[in-house]
Amino acid sequence: MVTRKVLMLGLLWVCLLHSCLTAMVFTGTADHQPRGFVARGAGSDEKILHRQKRGWMWNQFFLLEEYTGSDYQYVGKLHSDQDKGDGSLKYILSGDGAGTLFIIDERTGDIHATRRIDREEKAFYTLRAQAINRRTLRPVEPESEFVIKIHDINDNEPTFPEEVYTASVPEMSVVGTSVVQVTATDADDPSYGNSARIIYSILQGQPYFSVEPETGIIRTALPNMNRENREQYQVVIQAKDMGGQMGGLSGTTTVNITLTDVNDNPPRFPQSSVHLRIPESSPVGTAIGSIKASDADIGRNAELEYRIIDGDGRDMFDVVTQKDTQEGIITVRKPLDYENRRLYTLKVEAENLYVDPRFYYLGPFKDTTTVKISVEDVDEPPVFSRSSYLFEIHEDIEVGTIIGTVMARDPDSAAGPIRFSLDRHTDLDRIFNIHSGNGSIYTSKMLDREASQWHNLSVIAVEINNPKEMARVAVYVRILDVNDNAPQFAVFYDTFVCENARAGQLIQTISAVDKDDPLGGQKFFFSLAAVNPNFTVQDNEDNTARILTRRNGFSRHEISTYLLPVVISDNDYPIQSSTGTLTIRVCACDSRGNMQSCNAEALLLPAGLSTGALIAILLCIIILLVIVVLFAALKRQRKKEPLILSKEDIRDNIVSYNDEGGGEEDTQAFDIGTLRNPAAIEDKKLRRDIIPETLFIPRRTPSAPDNTDVRDFINQRLKEHDNDPSAPPYDSLATYAYEGNDSIAESLSSLESGTTEGDQNYDYLKEWGPRFNKLAEMYGGGESDKDTS
Repeated sequence: MVTRKVLMLGLLWVCLLHSCLTAMVFTGTADHQPRGFVARGAGSDEKILHRQKRGWMWNQFFLLEEYTGSDYQYVGKLHSDQDKGDGSLKYILSGDGAGTLFIIDERTGDIHATRRIDREEKAFYTLRAQAINRRTLRPVEPESEFVIKIHDINDNEPTFPEEVYTASVPEMSVVGTSVVQVTATDADDPSYGNSARIIYSILQGQPYFSVEPETGIIRTALPNMNRENREQYQVVIQAKDMGGQMGGLSGTTTVNITLTDVNDNPPRFPQSSVHLRIPESSPVGTAIGSIKASDADIGRNAELEYRIIDGDGRDMFDVVTQKDTQEGIITVRKPLDYENRRLYTLKVEAENLYVDPRFYYLGPFKDTTTVKISVEDVDEPPVFSRSSYLFEIHEDIEVGTIIGTVMARDPDSAAGPIRFSLDRHTDLDRIFNIHSGNGSIYTSKMLDREASQWHNLSVIAVEINNPKEMARVAVYVRILDVNDNAPQFAVFYDTFVCENARAGQLIQTISAVDKDDPLGGQKFFFSLAAVNPNFTVQDNEDNTARILTRRNGFSRHEISTYLLPVVISDNDYPIQSSTGTLTIRVCACDSRGNMQSCNAEALLLPAGLSTGALIAILLCIIILLVIVVLFAALKRQRKKEPLILSKEDIRDNIVSYNDEGGGEEDTQAFDIGTLRNPAAIEDKKLRRDIIPETLFIPRRTPSAPDNTDVRDFINQRLKEHDNDPSAPPYDSLATYAYEGNDSIAESLSSLESGTTEGDQNYDYLKEWGPRFNKLAEMYGGGESDKDTS
């Protein structure tokens, strides 16, 4: 603040010495036209300048910005040559800020600024001045325009558009490489003094970077700056006005500079050799392990490519570059065998994909390492001598014949014995079997090519010492044909001959089939088993034959059907033949040979009786039979028809054990009162569940004597019902009103006990055996206790 005040006072002093404050004096004529002006500066000798032309322009008033005085700041003075000093003229000011920012004394023409003015807000003001007669209010001078220009002072420091800049430069750049340019601005007047002249300097970031004072361009200051050593730098730049001189105002900004990577580091393997292991059973494509060369660079400059350049395992292994991790993955290229080779050596090279020619001098951008791969032994399953087996046998071989042998071995160094077996899922009928020791396959049943021509078996080989190791092989058995089937008719033939047939007439063409399949194809021969006077067979020599008649005319009355045995033979070895019998019916035919009727019975019927009449007669007979059957059934059903068909009356063989019943009153099937009083036997009542066939007087049964036992009475009544054909069966009659004879043990219930305990004697319980000991102790013991008490 002190420096700013000193500067303002100095500028004020300079302006006063150079007549910054000027008075404008108008000169006029009688016609009120301006003829010139007089500029009066504060402290001058008031020299008058006369101008003859009217094309002049007003000079500028100058006013210092940021005035801090307590009084209004004096700007200048307007004066007309028509002013006699008697106060008859009035000066009027108009334009920018007139009346508010700038005021004029109406009598003297002095102009003052009412407040502090900021040049950066507005650099100049345009105003208009006029002098008028106070009495008549008429102008004595025409309105004229002038400018008040604000003089600048250094009151604004340089500023950067951004507080923090971000920039980058490649590592290993030469000294003086441009990084970024920063530019500051100053709101002061660049055309006046050095208030807006900016000089740049570096406050932080040396000795790595420098800045050009005039342009603000930041450049590298050290050679071979390595990103791998340091990547980030922070540089502070200062911008100072007044040409960087003492007393100038300044501003700063921060520039974060990053060194970008270049490919200046070749890849290097951390070890000269790597040892890997893999089981011999690993399939092709299995990853064994990984190798990685280190590269201090990043991104694109660190991308590598791995390849095998030498070694005895070049054809057995591959190396694949993993792009995301930049590793080399060693994989299996061909199947491994521990018994053949146990150690492989590879020479693997890693090379940068993108090399910068500027850094060739740093050495080759590739490196090599040695990879040793050990193959580990694994207990492998047996290996068959072939991938599959094909055996061909004839179908007529004997059971137990060996059809072929499969061979397998243990590929391990310590070869163990092998056991063979058949997968029974491929031989469900158990037609074949195999010797477990030598792998010989033999038949266990007779073969039949016509049933199955191919058998697809699966043989399993298992190590005896390690049953988990097993292998399978497919065995295809083809059954070769043997001529063991005789030819037969191809179809069933329905052959007929017309009654009016002529000798040599064709009545049927026959063909044959054979289940066998000879190599030369089928060839059949047809002949008759014996000479037949009625028919003959003629071989067409194309596996078909024709049946011809040998005489004229046939009669259904004499013979309605002929049986013609035909012998069919094949042409293979051994020759097979069979006899097929043709059934030839004799039929009535029209003149064209079309069959009309073949039934001989039709000739015996009356000539006038048609087929429709015969059918009608048969239907009538069937209807009469049906009526008779229905009548008989209805008559039988009428004999015994229950009047009540409810489930409450069905009581033939139902015994229920979960219902105690309703007591003695709950019985309808039998009169319990008879059991209680055998002498009170009522007369036999009629049945209510069936319709009585006839009204007959019921038989009276003799009364049982008074001393008759109840069991005899029950047996007697059962016998009566059994002999009564109209009574329903009572096979499962259960009677609960009779308890039977008295038990020798008598009743153990306390219901019939005496009123006092003394009346009961339980000593007899001890005589009943071990099962009643507990009961005897309970009752007998109580008696003794009472006595002792």
